[in-house]
Amino acid sequence: MDIKQRISIFIFVLGSIALANAQEILTVQDAVKIALENNYQIKTARNELKIDALGTTPGQAGMLPQVGANLNDNNTIQSLTQVRNDGTVQDRDNVKNSNFNYGVALEWTVFDGLRMFANYEQLKETKKLGEAELKQAILTTVGEVMITYYDLVQQQQQLSALDSTLIISEQRVELAQNRFTIGKASKLEVLNAQVDLNTDQTLMQRQQELYKNTKTQLNEQLARDLKIDFKVIPEIFVDQKLVLDELETKVAEENPQLQAEKINKRISELELKQIKAARYPSVFVTSGYNIGNSKSELGFAISSESKGFSYGFGATLNLFDGFNQNRNEKMGKVALENAEIAIAQQEQTLISLVNTTYQTYLTNISLMELEERNESIAKENLEITMEKYRIGIIPTIEFRTAQLNYINASVRLSNAKFQAKLSEIVLKQLAGNLEI
Repeated sequence: MDIKQRISIFIFVLGSIALANAQEILTVQDAVKIALENNYQIKTARNELKIDALGTTPGQAGMLPQVGANLNDNNTIQSLTQVRNDGTVQDRDNVKNSNFNYGVALEWTVFDGLRMFANYEQLKETKKLGEAELKQAILTTVGEVMITYYDLVQQQQQLSALDSTLIISEQRVELAQNRFTIGKASKLEVLNAQVDLNTDQTLMQRQQELYKNTKTQLNEQLARDLKIDFKVIPEIFVDQKLVLDELETKVAEENPQLQAEKINKRISELELKQIKAARYPSVFVTSGYNIGNSKSELGFAISSESKGFSYGFGATLNLFDGFNQNRNEKMGKVALENAEIAIAQQEQTLISLVNTTYQTYLTNISLMELEERNESIAKENLEITMEKYRIGIIPTIEFRTAQLNYINASVRLSNAKFQAKLSEIVLKQLAGNLEI
């Protein structure tokens, strides 16, 4: 390698370092943190959980008394004719009567066949369902962010490989031009080198376009300014210690979708309890305190006042409702059976998905190791081919083949790492323990 080539490479490295320093280095942990704070789906799920929490109270379940205030002011203006027992007659026009009452009243259902207790437990289970849905929203969002992030890492690696091959292609054009100048190469060799350089530049522009678009996609997932520029870490590290049996156990215990189905079964059980509660009487107590004042311009009493405490109790029992009670209980039992079927179906689907994804995970790890060896071989072959090309002992097509082999090996390696990481993320998502 001559001095001019060394200077070119040195300037390129300095430019790359300066560009990196000018951009934000976004780690995957930072990306996840921003998503948890900003993502719209997570915000919505959190608000839905707040609604469920606010509704989980004894009062919402009907366990507390209802107290109300009342006020009535009734007035009438009438024309009246009265005939008394002694035969006297009173005849008056525009007689005013008023009746003013106010007070407080309490009504409390003290027994309803335990329906209120089942309702309260259902509200608690609904809150748990909201928690499971929030966890699923978080896992889904974090998984999408991580996948997009590592896709960027893969694309950044491919850009780096294309950068290297561009330098090599530029050197090849320069070398071919020098050889043509001194009469050791034909014009065709120069033209072939220039065509290959143009091809590499086209590939670079396409890759840069994809890289920028994926950055925009990640910024959208993070719910932040789409024009924020950043760089990602240079390497993908894959957890190669996942064990299938452990994943299956965690799916059964922690997967939010499966947990949601189990909660739905519990809700169906509680709904059936509420239906059965209609077979029992409903007992309620009432109490109140009222103050009344009435005035009349005609009659035996022209005014009266009353105040006092009232109390009582009552009970209701449905004796016959057209067999609706029996039908409702049967429908509740069928709904409970469907909830049990949904659990079994969801569990089978998840375990099947874990098994197939785990097999893909193992294959991707094997391919990743194979592509690492291939890239090392392709790199060594390219270095040897470059030296042979410089001294003119191999044809242009052989050099280009070695160059393309290295590019393809680098691309396959970065893709293999990304696919292995993708399998890892999906498996941890399914197990409900994606590190966030």
